[in-house]
Amino acid sequence: MTDTLRVAMAQLNFLVGDIPGNTDKILAAAVTARDQHQADVLLCSELAITGYPPEDLLLRPSLEPRIEKALQRLCQELQGITLVVGYPRYNEGRLYNMAGVIHQGELIFEYAKQCLPNFQVFDEQRYFVAGHQSGTFSLKGCRIGLTICEDIWHSAPVEQLKAQGAELILNLNASPFHAGKTGLRLQVLAQRAQECGAPIIYVNQFGAQDELVFDGGSLVVSAEGELVFSAAHFSESLDCVDYQVSTGKINPLQPSHPFPDYEASVYQALVTGVRDYVEKNHFPKVVLGLSGGIDSAVTAAIAVDALGPERVEVVMMPFRYTASMSVEDAEGQAKMLGMRYSAISIEPLYDSFMQQLAPAFAGLKPDTTEENLQARCRGVLLMAISNKTGALVLTTGNKSEVAVGYSTLYGDMAGGFDVLKDVPKTLVYRLANYRNSLSPAIPQRVIDRPPSAELAPGQQDQDSLPDYDDLDRILELYVECDFSAHAIIAEGFDEAVVQRVIRLVDVNEYKRRQAPIGPRITQRGFGRDRRYPITSGWRAGE
Repeated sequence: MTDTLRVAMAQLNFLVGDIPGNTDKILAAAVTARDQHQADVLLCSELAITGYPPEDLLLRPSLEPRIEKALQRLCQELQGITLVVGYPRYNEGRLYNMAGVIHQGELIFEYAKQCLPNFQVFDEQRYFVAGHQSGTFSLKGCRIGLTICEDIWHSAPVEQLKAQGAELILNLNASPFHAGKTGLRLQVLAQRAQECGAPIIYVNQFGAQDELVFDGGSLVVSAEGELVFSAAHFSESLDCVDYQVSTGKINPLQPSHPFPDYEASVYQALVTGVRDYVEKNHFPKVVLGLSGGIDSAVTAAIAVDALGPERVEVVMMPFRYTASMSVEDAEGQAKMLGMRYSAISIEPLYDSFMQQLAPAFAGLKPDTTEENLQARCRGVLLMAISNKTGALVLTTGNKSEVAVGYSTLYGDMAGGFDVLKDVPKTLVYRLANYRNSLSPAIPQRVIDRPPSAELAPGQQDQDSLPDYDDLDRILELYVECDFSAHAIIAEGFDEAVVQRVIRLVDVNEYKRRQAPIGPRITQRGFGRDRRYPITSGWRAGE
């Protein structure tokens, strides 16, 4: 059918820096698209050859020859299908975020990204020079325009393509996940398609890179802005659409996948973040402290869903303040999910530390030092198991605790990856209920009981912190929305509570700098998103 242009959408999981491996993956997808789907074009994601984001690998002197070698391979080894692929490339000494078209063994067209994001987790102006020219190329009688990720969020690049007669727009993406992102993407695509009067094929990468999660969810919209096709979220896929050159109509060759709801999308993002961090860094398994509380219970469930129970080891580390139900629930969840379980009392370790510290503590009253020492005993045990077995230690602190410093340096913060780092406490409970709706994974008593660190007799979190419903809303306004103290108080919160929470956030920046990374699921997480000074004379207020 000469009037039909079949485009295969390659939603793939790349490894940053593995240029040969990524090139192999692109070639394999192209062969499949050509031989099994009879596709004319394979569309890959932004910076597919290096993986995204490559960060300071882009500054390495050997980047240029490595990219040139990969492009030569693609030109030499790929026949019978046109490839549209993203990569970094130097031109006259300047580095561009590029999309190239390889056709019949030649690189026939290149487009340099015009809109370089430099906000939130993006830092592209550190590395790239912005392109200033749009462009189109022709294939099977169709005039095709290219855009790269952020370009599609602005009108100008699409208006340029419209002026050049583009009939179809291909958009290469490495768009990180945050909850609710798919709906925003669809709104933007619909607006751009209507502005240019052309369908848009939007391909996004899948997978996780350090704290960023990429959810896939590639999209196709018609010239009228209607959703034509949505690819699966949180999985690799190769999907095809047919564009009728004479009519401008675009049709999928497979059914659309529904958008996941809020809890499902967050849960799958966390599973993806754990799986890729463990797999791509070649850890044989993970280990975590299972306390019988909600945070460690949800972390364990996510780890099992990401890796399988045989690669998850949990350790209950009781102390004299640990409730019997905590021990029972931890062991019960381990059996429920099939994880390797052990119990190691920290009491003799703690007593030994206290004995040795007695001279230093003489004349001083007990305080949080003794509570922190319990957490540090547990951290020592988990890190020792990690050193001996090669297991990655998963920490279990949630965003609410990380924000206000309700955690212990070198104690419960000791580890390599914090699964719940960007998950507010109230959402932790929602995720627990969501996971249990699929199959039993977390004892109901863990969800129902009041949260406690169990570092002192009868201790509950709300003894030290505001109610989590209030705390999480205050943190959302301050951390994610940049509200001032006065603006938060104007929302109806108690002034003393707001001032205390904001102070806790500010003074605990030093802790967060030493905390492990974790998957980002909100629009502003601690890490790449939020970079505040540790040493500062700034005072919260207006």
